[in-house]
Amino acid sequence: MKRRALLLTLTAAALTAPAAAQDGPTGDLPDSFAVDTSDRTDLPFDPGVFALTDPARRSLEAVPARRAVRPGTPVPGTPASLNASVTVRYGSGSPSAVLLLMPGYLGGAGSFDRLARQIVTLQPRWAVWAVDRRSNLLENHVPLLGRDLNALGGVVRSGVPVRSPASLPFMKDWGLDTTLRDWRAAVLEARRLTPNVFIGGHSMGGTLTGLYAAYDFGGVPGARDVRGLIMLDGLPGLMSGTPLTPDEYTQAARNPLGPLPGLNNLTRDPYVESVVFSPKLASRAAAQARLAALAPDAPAPTGGLTLFPATNLAAAMTQLEQRYALLPFLALKTGSATNASEAPNLGARLLGAAFPGAGDARWIVGPQDPTRPVGWQTDPAAPTDPQDFARRFVTPLSDYSEWYFPNRLTLDLAAARTDTRGTPFEKTLPVWHGAQLALPVLGIAAARGVTTEAQYRQYAATTRATLTTRTLPDAAHLDITVTRGDQVARWISDWMQPLTR
Repeated sequence: MKRRALLLTLTAAALTAPAAAQDGPTGDLPDSFAVDTSDRTDLPFDPGVFALTDPARRSLEAVPARRAVRPGTPVPGTPASLNASVTVRYGSGSPSAVLLLMPGYLGGAGSFDRLARQIVTLQPRWAVWAVDRRSNLLENHVPLLGRDLNALGGVVRSGVPVRSPASLPFMKDWGLDTTLRDWRAAVLEARRLTPNVFIGGHSMGGTLTGLYAAYDFGGVPGARDVRGLIMLDGLPGLMSGTPLTPDEYTQAARNPLGPLPGLNNLTRDPYVESVVFSPKLASRAAAQARLAALAPDAPAPTGGLTLFPATNLAAAMTQLEQRYALLPFLALKTGSATNASEAPNLGARLLGAAFPGAGDARWIVGPQDPTRPVGWQTDPAAPTDPQDFARRFVTPLSDYSEWYFPNRLTLDLAAARTDTRGTPFEKTLPVWHGAQLALPVLGIAAARGVTTEAQYRQYAATTRATLTTRTLPDAAHLDITVTRGDQVARWISDWMQPLTR
């Protein structure tokens, strides 16, 4: 765990450097801002999104899905329409069991689209509800869902207009308490349908899963709401760093991802904005994924996400493929670039002792044959199919990423760690019940990800939980929810089934 903390610290400069100047218009949030609070059950999927060659396509896409926006926890100063608990619901409307899944750092409900459909295909009487944190309501997906390639190319170059920090002062309060209470609203709704309610999450979502169970909701431990916990390459304490002092929490803090604004600076810096992630970059990436879905072999827009000529699929996948990704611990394994002149990624190789596969990291200089673009070769043995991944990245129901990720949530996670009893944050972040946790826990690690089965055992030893662990072979951190095979879904199904009543 210490070695991975070192890895994250070494990459913090890239994550926290000032973002490049915005070259598009700024979109402030008007007083009349509202969101669609309907279920959107009748929205058809664009045929370009799910024109899959996957042999399981017909069964997976037959799974019904709808988006539900319900009242969340009221936060003073937040527009009423944004006090919302949002889920994308797969499967039966009258389920015998419900699994609610929380996405990871910078992630959205779309990161679970494939896994959710796999689980419901195995268990048609169950439902999977993928969570969108309330900040996903700030995103404008309209420019991304059409089929006009030129228009999408424009978004790849310039992004969707970004909401300014000054227009979102209320985000300073969107921290751990808000996130968990919004999630609890969905959990309690699910409990009105069935007593068999489970929660889980990927990466930071796994952290939040354990904290939900240990949280004190007005005298009620979160663990009382659910039958069991599922942690997908994430667990409490992941990336929490050293304990914070009250002064650090108020003025400025640091976790393994780098510097964090303190409470006093959150109005100025309400959301993550860096050279490697920002709302603008997130919208550009979504547009590039959309082009990869619609026209994978066509040339990617010049002035887009790559400095070299590439096909749409190559331009999308070189951002996340573990061999080429800027942050190889937050990556996929899908294939490799073709017609590419490569060089060692020395920055990633310096981290080789701390992270599996970092010693093999490369960066693409340009095409070997300058008359042709860099292309992409899918590896059929790799965990994830790149075109399937691209097609699910943004749909009318969800997005893979969370454009406006609140810095308050990361700050609170650094303060809460795994337990706040006896800390300066005991009253404001009541993570009190971890030692008494007696629920079944399923921990699934990615073999080339950020957790191990040993770390799950270390966590379980601090609780009274009954632990089951698995490891997905050859998988990188992001593969675990989007893998082409259904092994993760089967592990979840096999573990949940005897716990349902």
